[in-house]
Amino acid sequence: MNSNTREEFEALDQIAAVLARIEDRKLIREFLICILTKYEIKEIAGRWELVKLLYDGMSQRRIAEQLGMSLCKITRGSKELKKRGSAFKTVLDSYVEHDTPEDD
Repeated sequence: MNSNTREEFEALDQIAAVLARIEDRKLIREFLICILTKYEIKEIAGRWELVKLLYDGMSQRRIAEQLGMSLCKITRGSKELKKRGSAFKTVLDSYVEHDTPEDD
C-alpha cells in the first residue's frame, strides 16, 4: 500500500508539470539543490546510480557491494524496473537514447 497522501501526489504533479516545461538543465539542477536537503540529494543520486546499474544488467549483490546499499533497496529498484509500463525503464531508456555530457 502506498503511504503518500493525496496532497503529496498533487504537489508532485505540480512540480512535475513545471519541470516538464523547463528546458534549462542548470535551472532545474539549481531548483533541486534549493528544494532538497544534502541528505535527500545523496539518496536520490544513489538511487539513480542503482537503477542505472540494474538497467545495465549488473547483479544485485555486485551493486550492493559497489554502492554500499541494502539488498532490500536494490530489490525494490529491480522490481520497479521490471514492472509493465515502468517509469524507471521509460526514463532510463530516454537517458540512454539521449545520453549527453552535462553542461557545467
